[in-house]
Amino acid sequence: MRIIARRTLREFWEKHPEARQALQAWYADVKRAEWKSPAEIKAIYRNASFLADNRVVFNVKGNQYRLMVVIQYQHGIVYIRFVGTHQEYDRIDAARI
Repeated sequence: MRIIARRTLREFWEKHPEARQALQAWYADVKRAEWKSPAEIKAIYRNASFLADNRVVFNVKGNQYRLMVVIQYQHGIVYIRFVGTHQEYDRIDAARI
């Protein structure tokens, strides 16, 4: 998968160094993936949550952080839309971000 934009992850782990390893591992896994459907994601990430408009929420680092992406399966692109703590995630409108 092509991931846009890694910079979002890097900026987050610079503020939250304890998240770096987990986010880098997620990035490496997704870069190698070739997801064609939500079922393929669910097979690997059982705790992933699926929202409307191809939005997927991943729990990161033992559920300490949330990472939300939008996936264009037909083009193999993952757009990072949000990364933050649970408290920060609770304050956003995941359907609009």
